[in-house]
Amino acid sequence: MATISPITRGRSKPQGNRVETWAWYGMRISGVALFVLALSHFAITHFVFDPADQDAAWIAQNRWSEMFWRSFDWLMLMSVLVHSFLGMRTVIGDTVQAPRARTVALSALYLTGLILFALGSVVVFTMPGIGGA
Repeated sequence: MATISPITRGRSKPQGNRVETWAWYGMRISGVALFVLALSHFAITHFVFDPADQDAAWIAQNRWSEMFWRSFDWLMLMSVLVHSFLGMRTVIGDTVQAPRARTVALSALYLTGLILFALGSVVVFTMPGIGGA
């Protein structure tokens, strides 16, 4: 069970277990990455370019024709996946008490994460862009 810090009221850094420590750091790093990437995405999509002109053809022609934007979108997608699956891992660990049920739930979560990682990567990097990539 997680301990709550009296100062921050957040989940304190785990002591001892390396897997839990890495998950703790991963949650924080992916959260900061999401903050930066999502705000950048919002600013670029809504302030730099006119949202009225953006549709699927615009994305393929102007945005995904460059590897930089594909990589940017992939990094944002992977940050979302890491952050959400680490959060679900914490929820399952805190709420599912039976060891066998926890193993099944975590296995299903990891399998789903791997499938979504593969599908997201395939879509972002193999979708044909107009003019390159």
